[in-house]
Formats: sequence, C-alpha cells, structure tokens
Amino acid sequence: MKKVLIFIISFWLYSNLLFANPSINSVDHGIWDELLKTYVSTDGKVDYKGIKKDKSQLDAYIQLLSEQVPQDSWSGNEKLTYWINAYNAFTIALIVEHYPVKSIMDIKKAWDIKFIELGDQTYTLNEIEHEIIRKEFNESRIHFALVCAAVSCPILLNKAYDADDLEQQLQQQGEQFINDLSKNSIKKSKANVSQIFNWFGDDFTKQGSLIDYLNQFSKIKLDPKATIEFMEYNWDLNE
Repeated sequence: MKKVLIFIISFWLYSNLLFANPSINSVDHGIWDELLKTYVSTDGKVDYKGIKKDKSQLDAYIQLLSEQVPQDSWSGNEKLTYWINAYNAFTIALIVEHYPVKSIMDIKKAWDIKFIELGDQTYTLNEIEHEIIRKEFNESRIHFALVCAAVSCPILLNKAYDADDLEQQLQQQGEQFINDLSKNSIKKSKANVSQIFNWFGDDFTKQGSLIDYLNQFSKIKLDPKATIEFMEYNWDLNE
C-alpha cells in the first residue's frame, strides 16, 4: 500500500510539473547533435557518404521531428531552434537521398519538393524558410544558420542548435560567416560580400544600412561610404 501511495504521489507531482512547464515537451535534439558531431567537421565540411551509411540515425531524428511539432506552449527560442534544426536536417536528407551528387543545384527544384512531413503537414524547404522562419521570426541571423549544402553557404554547425544557447550560437555564426575570407572580403573602403546579402537584402537593412549591419560582426569596420559588391556564389557541395 505504501509503494502504491508513493507512486500516486510521484505521478501527481510529475503531472503538475508537466502542466506547469509545458516546454518539457519540446524536442530533444540529441540525435541530431550526435550525428553532426560525428559527420561534420569544425569548418563545416559534411561527410555525406558517412551519413548515408548511417542513415538510420538521420531517419530516427526526422521521425522525432515529425512526431513532436512546435506547440503554442513552446518558447520562441524553442520554436526557432526546432525549425532551424529541421531545415538543416531535411537539407542533409535531400542530399543523402541523391548522393553522390556534385551540387544541390543538380537536384531538380530542390527547394520546392514537397517531402518534409511534420505532423499532419507536408512542406518544401522554401516553405519552411520563407513562410515559417522568415515570416514568423524577426531574426536576420537565421541566414547564417540555415544551410544549402554549398561551399559558399554559411558553414553547417557541427552541433545542434539549442534553445538555451541560441542567441550565442546565432551571434557566433554571424561573426564566423562575415569574417570568413572565402565568403566575404571586407576592407575599410570596399567590401565584396556574399550573394546572401543581395538575395535577402531587406532582412539585413530593417534598422540601418547594409554597412551598419556588416559592422556589427566584421572585425574590420567599413567606412559609411564604402562600396559594396557581391561575390559569385559557389554551389559545389560542401564536402
């Protein structure tokens, strides 16, 4: 009888904790974190061949994402973390599905394939990026976190994005990308920068000029009247 009573009390306490803190139901990105640490280098090179051999781990994470979609009770960071990790995981899955492939551009309409099943909805990569992430979250730094599996993309972080560390992770990704000489070349009077700043220009100039934005991250500060040019984008696979 005593054991039964202890069980009932323990269950009651857990139920109340769950109700009081709904975020306990947010996704555990541990599987994705382990996969990234195993198959992605610190400089963002992806071992697609290795992931393809160990595809069960990626499939398990994708299944988890499908079963645990964002809820209203989740915090903003938990929701954004989910969508960033999901976008990146499905991008990797798309490449793995077609591997060996030299470029994501070799996959016909890669960003418009409806293959992402989450809950009772099916999405394309474009829908997740533009209709969910860019539309619902006022966060320009997501462009340094979302990957397109190409050399000129921001590097794929070799660990999962985490709601508690999201601010720091996004800031570090911005600093890493903008100061990467293979993707952006910045001098005081002139900058040759990624096409990302051209394609999504409005996202970076909501509170000032593009120069103002770049100076938030760049080690070399641009003059207010510096000239800006956009570099050619290298779509070769980031492996």
